Amino acid sequence: MYRNLTLNEISTLEAQGCRSTSWTQVQVTHNFETENIRNTRFEGEIRIGENVRIENVGTIRTTDGATFGEDNLISVMNEAGDGNIVLFSGLSSQLAAMMVYNVENKPLFSKIRSLISEHIKITRKPCTTIGNNVTITDCRELTNVIIGDDCELCGASRLIECTLTPTPEATIYIGDDVIMENVIVQAGATIVDAARLYDTFVGEACHVGRGFTSENSVFFANSHMDNGESCAAFCGPFAVSHHKSSLLIGGEYSFYNAGSGTNFSNHAYKMGPIHYGTMDRGAKTASSAHILWPAHIGAFSMAMNKIQSHPDTSLLPFSYVIGDGRKTHVVPGINLCTVGTYRDVMKWPKRDKRPQSGRRSLITFDWLSPYVIERVKTAIRCLEEMQEEQGFDAEEYVGEGFVISHSSLVHGLQYYDLALRMYGNANSTSGWTDLLGLLAPTDAIEQITEDILSDDITNLTELENRFVDIFESYEQWKGYSDNEAEIEQAHEEWLAAIRRDAEKEYNMGDVSEEQIKDFLDSVGS
Repeated sequence: MYRNLTLNEISTLEAQGCRSTSWTQVQVTHNFETENIRNTRFEGEIRIGENVRIENVGTIRTTDGATFGEDNLISVMNEAGDGNIVLFSGLSSQLAAMMVYNVENKPLFSKIRSLISEHIKITRKPCTTIGNNVTITDCRELTNVIIGDDCELCGASRLIECTLTPTPEATIYIGDDVIMENVIVQAGATIVDAARLYDTFVGEACHVGRGFTSENSVFFANSHMDNGESCAAFCGPFAVSHHKSSLLIGGEYSFYNAGSGTNFSNHAYKMGPIHYGTMDRGAKTASSAHILWPAHIGAFSMAMNKIQSHPDTSLLPFSYVIGDGRKTHVVPGINLCTVGTYRDVMKWPKRDKRPQSGRRSLITFDWLSPYVIERVKTAIRCLEEMQEEQGFDAEEYVGEGFVISHSSLVHGLQYYDLALRMYGNANSTSGWTDLLGLLAPTDAIEQITEDILSDDITNLTELENRFVDIFESYEQWKGYSDNEAEIEQAHEEWLAAIRRDAEKEYNMGDVSEEQIKDFLDSVGS
């Protein structure tokens, strides 16, 4: 496939301002043309594909020991902990979750890492490689890079130990003043506007830009990061942060939106950045929210103000979690019936920018899923036990790092009852987990774990196919309900509550008459 340059081609390249420490190490395809290669220095072994345009590039080179960013072990969530994710071009959110959740299971983690290492050995290119139809202009340094077909790099400052893997349907764009070191980028991603990425994974159809800085972080499937920064962040899918003053550190986030000024702290006192926490799927933060890890915020909840009491609200989905710097107040279930939640769950499927074919991360979009409903049922038991143990007439109920007022608890039971009736109380498989987007029965994941440990899963393709089997069997796993009339009635109650919440915002003067009319007309359509 590749051949050495001819003497005539070398002469032409030199006449066009190109230089090399050893032209014999530069290989090209059979149909290589010199016309579009100008003002670039090549060092070490390099391979260039067909129809490539390279202009005004300081250096493109390969050095000894190049890894191209693959097999790089980073630590997410626990910034000061041992590495828990192996970066490589085929990484998916569900595989990353398997590694992070099982890092303490040394035999299992070692087996998964071995499967990945074997895959990398088989697929890794031997040197810096520029694919077909690639455009690279006005870049300063490209060292130890794999650039797949149809990528475009324009004005990037520095790429060191990086792999870019587009697909025929989804290319990759790297823009002005970007610096990337030890970075993997998947199909459909854009990294622009002076973004700074170190030891980072950027997944399918993700965007990083406007000076965003990342270290030891991963972003999967449609995540969007601008202006702020991240460190040891385990993000995706649909993790979003837009604001300059927002810091995502030491946490897990999926289907997440950071309000302006959001800040997480992994220094609880003086022992260093050893703490971490979880925002379950759909949880988000209000403007100026500050959460002191460790903490665990339940699914589809809204966290507000300064939260320092290390609450665990994982068993209370759809809640408001409100800090006052001392106590944390929880309003259980209320977020089920807000305009914000309605808009969120409707928008995510529509905003999936990935092409239909070749998707690596598997995403279950169901929001009233067995995973969430399990927690709703647990929430009801939890609230009822609080009443029994702390008194039915108590003014305030105490939970794990939080308090709930009497009226909030009573209304929470009503919200959770509505969620159950909307779901139909389907007789689904019991025990569910969320592998960063992929909803799966715990029994199925436990079986995969056993098969990895017993060597019944012998390569990475087999492992990923098992995840695909779970994804495609979701409807079978989730069960069904024959209470259609009750479901429909509950659904109409929910939509009515959404409309009331929207009208409340209109009555506050926050939206125009035209906006409220358009929204009310769209609800339920």
